Amino acid sequence: MESTRSRLDGAKPVLCVRLLGPLTISRDGAPVTLPASRKLRALLAYLALAPHPVGRSRLCELLWDVPNDPRGELRWCLSKLRGVLDEPGRRRVSTQGDTVALDLSDCLVDALEVTAAAMQGIGTLDAGRLQALAEMFAGEVLDGLDLERSPHYNSWLIAQRRRFHSCHAALLEHLVAIHPAGSADVSAHLDRWVELAPFDTRAHLALLSSLAERGAIGAAEEHLAAAADLFRSEELDFAPLREAWRDIRDQRPRASLPPQPASPDSVPQLTDAPADTAPAESSHASLAVMPFVEETSDGTRGGIADGFTHDIITRLAKLRDFFVIARGSVFALAEKNIAPEDAGRRLNVDYVATGTVRSPAGRLIVSVELIEVRTARIVWAETFERRPDDIFAVLDEIGNSIVSSISAEIETVERNRAMLKAPNSLNAWEAYHRGLWHMYRFTQAENEQARHFFANAVQLDPTFARAYAGLSFTHWQSAFQRWGDRDRESALAFESAGQSLLVDDHNPAAHWAMGRALWLRGEQDGSLMELERAVDISPNFALGHYALSFVHSQSGDPQAAISSSDHSRHLSPFDPLLFGMLGARAMSHVRLGQFEEAAEWAMKAAARPNAHAIILAIAAHCLALAGRIDEARGFAAAIRATLPNYRADDFIGTFRFEPDAAALFRQGARRIGLA
Repeated sequence: MESTRSRLDGAKPVLCVRLLGPLTISRDGAPVTLPASRKLRALLAYLALAPHPVGRSRLCELLWDVPNDPRGELRWCLSKLRGVLDEPGRRRVSTQGDTVALDLSDCLVDALEVTAAAMQGIGTLDAGRLQALAEMFAGEVLDGLDLERSPHYNSWLIAQRRRFHSCHAALLEHLVAIHPAGSADVSAHLDRWVELAPFDTRAHLALLSSLAERGAIGAAEEHLAAAADLFRSEELDFAPLREAWRDIRDQRPRASLPPQPASPDSVPQLTDAPADTAPAESSHASLAVMPFVEETSDGTRGGIADGFTHDIITRLAKLRDFFVIARGSVFALAEKNIAPEDAGRRLNVDYVATGTVRSPAGRLIVSVELIEVRTARIVWAETFERRPDDIFAVLDEIGNSIVSSISAEIETVERNRAMLKAPNSLNAWEAYHRGLWHMYRFTQAENEQARHFFANAVQLDPTFARAYAGLSFTHWQSAFQRWGDRDRESALAFESAGQSLLVDDHNPAAHWAMGRALWLRGEQDGSLMELERAVDISPNFALGHYALSFVHSQSGDPQAAISSSDHSRHLSPFDPLLFGMLGARAMSHVRLGQFEEAAEWAMKAAARPNAHAIILAIAAHCLALAGRIDEARGFAAAIRATLPNYRADDFIGTFRFEPDAAALFRQGARRIGLA
């Protein structure tokens, strides 16, 4: 289990468990003799790294290949572990019900220290902590602890070695970055980094720069020649590194590799890439989805996992949120048994998604991780377990969740990163995400800030369709919230949406922006057509489904509105516009005469932390219609605290209700003094 706080500083822990190298345990600095059983040691390591208690059945499946009495062997191992780890008054081996866990919160576990640092963000650590963490790596994770006839354990061990290998490389990269290029301190880190990541162009470039700073041009040329042979042996493109070295050697200003992902042509025998999976420009985030591993397969390709990977890559590409490496590239690397994190560095992408598919009796289990390549940080991880009554429907449902979560998590990371940079240093991609950060605050002042950054983004990159869509959204908000002249802001929302479509007619956000702009103009049929087009292009585009719900909830089909609202929330359960998804459902229930249901959904919408006054007004009217007058008056008072003259006319004028719906909302307003 993960330790509760770092043990690198402060009081020295009584017990130290070392997993980064051969497994060892020491107590008060003295080595602890472990039983000779390799499976006991493997059990200790697995439980130490497990984030949750583990079922006994899982442990038996992991370590014993159908012995006579697997649970008996497990009990024996646990009794021996208690002798090693437990102390008087301190039990570290915990068994509750049918689960087993280790409580190592008062111990130093090197692998958990590294894991905690990666979760915190390696880029946030100071030099001293980076150095201390790097020194913990005494060799391969659990060196020498492979097991015969334990394929599940060995698969887990390979994944752990791959993960910590990537963490080690990230630590070294950051240590190199904070030391002067020619300093003696950096040399050992550079050599180890290149050894760990022999195909990472950043590592080679840093080493070449360091050698050049020290005047060791001959040594740099020798390294370059050796690296060229290495890259050729793997049929990888060496030209960018050679060009970067020429810049360093000739002391020209440009002395860094272009940060775009590798072209699909960099890997041999690749399939053609779709047009929307082109190599990324320097200002855009990039993602590689490595082929999911089917754990029960015989190693041949073409099964459920491969088809699932193809589907996820296609869906992510259709979102057009970021650049997605073509399936041919990632499958070609996977066929060479290149680990996902290593593949991410070879492809020079920002993020890598990887996962497994298992099919034990009567179940389908899909596990997935999203990793930020340069910091080795797991940005998002999830396990989906379903009964495969209809395998294709289940995979479709899981795929929806994976695609939407990956998109949302990358947007969050990029948005937060952009907020940490000086405004005048932002490129188009960063300015766009800075705009999103302000946009989701839903106040007039923040909306103006968002508009400023979106305008900067389209000025820096006139081909950036999503930035135009964001600009349209800010004008839409100004019109909808009455923060500006409604006619003028509606016209500007329509104009920006049109620019987005001109730039990229295949971008779902462009059609989403146009659909919303047409709604402002009272063109409901055109609005629905554009929004349907958005979700046809990308069925995983949650905001498209929400906008359909919004339009239908007022004057279209209320049942369709409920369905679209539910689907948008399934795709994006933590969306910044969740209050709108819930509010649209509430208004749909009003039109169906289901006032109590409307009140419940409206209350959920109003409880969202960024819900604005219009959402509070939906809650006030729905509660009034449900007869919950005191609660409704409470919301009415909250609205009038900031908008003293707010009336039913303001509420109804904001939307485009059918006459019957408008009459119902006026009835509710009269009950609470908002008429």
